[in-house]
Amino acid sequence: MSDATSASSPRPFEYRPPPAGPLPVIHRDDHILVLDKPSGLLTVPGNRPERADCLEARARADFPTARIIHRLDMDTSGVIVLALTPHAQAHIGKQFEKRQTTKSYIARVWGEMSEDDGEIDQPIITDWPNRPKQMICHECGRAAQTRWQVLARTGGTSRVRLAPRTGRSHQLRVHMAHLGHPILGDNLYAHADALAASSRLCLHAERLAFRHPDGGAPVSFERKPDF
Repeated sequence: MSDATSASSPRPFEYRPPPAGPLPVIHRDDHILVLDKPSGLLTVPGNRPERADCLEARARADFPTARIIHRLDMDTSGVIVLALTPHAQAHIGKQFEKRQTTKSYIARVWGEMSEDDGEIDQPIITDWPNRPKQMICHECGRAAQTRWQVLARTGGTSRVRLAPRTGRSHQLRVHMAHLGHPILGDNLYAHADALAASSRLCLHAERLAFRHPDGGAPVSFERKPDF
């Protein structure tokens, strides 16, 4: 018998992207474009015409050669890098594949966590009957590790920094829910009280570091969350 765990089935999906407008540019040079992705915007087009609006399309309106290298969940905000040349896309893409990039996230989660830091090591697999949900499964899941550190505790919630060692879909959301501290505003994994505690998913890609495709020098980009 599988020891897979999953929360209730997801709610019907209705795409409501944020209003159109210039995307916040953190950095731009001849090779890369670093943006602060708003919450609620798909990274790439969805599988229906009404889901065509996305970060990729908006970026290409101003930067026609922009190419997606990695993704953030629709409801996750924060730092994302796009390539402006095929070389940059391949160079940075390989860094993601080989886990040579460094990422950290800020989240607000339900409950005041008792420990100051720790690591979650729980394998994840797609919950096929309830897609796009993921779930923990020790029989069939792929390895997933997340480091976490409490930054503050207040009003029955905790502010944490999350550092994924792997890049599984919904990894941070699944892992925090598994600990009993779901991310506030999470419409897939949070219980009713945690979902109602925020009008958005309180998960933000705070920092991204990698080697620049032009010469290989280490670069790092950061943007603080608005929650």
